[in-house]
Amino acid sequence: MLNYYIIIWTRIGLKIGDIAPELAYNNPKGVKMKLSSLKGKLVLIDFWASWCGPCRRENPNIVDAYKKYTKTTFKNGKGFEVFSLSLDSKQDAWVKAINDDQLFWQYHVSDLGGWQSEGSNRYGIRSIPSNVLIDGKGIIIARDLKGQDLHQFLERSKK
Repeated sequence: MLNYYIIIWTRIGLKIGDIAPELAYNNPKGVKMKLSSLKGKLVLIDFWASWCGPCRRENPNIVDAYKKYTKTTFKNGKGFEVFSLSLDSKQDAWVKAINDDQLFWQYHVSDLGGWQSEGSNRYGIRSIPSNVLIDGKGIIIARDLKGQDLHQFLERSKK
């Protein structure tokens, strides 16, 4: 019976109001980074890959949001952080994209599993770019905010 629920949950994915499952993977230097370490902040969990053209085109928007909102106090969290989970399978390409796109936040993780990444499967990700925004309590408050939608949502969420 439990397997049935896991399959259904994976196919449907998570929805707004759900508690975000823990993500704990290594960064490019081999250090384990945990989503739960960001409790209290608004966190954009960004699913992307170096080989994904639309992801790379969305990266400047995420960089701008990070610069603008990182120290902002929100109604449901203090500060804004990006937790980037890469669906790359080649570490060199992943690290090069981080540097080339100037993704200067600290939380870059991957299990280098590509589309078989446990984290993307846990969140029901079927295409990239994709993202999930969680509040300071770890509750999903938005999904797939791209372009100005991300900025507008963050503006409306300010305290």
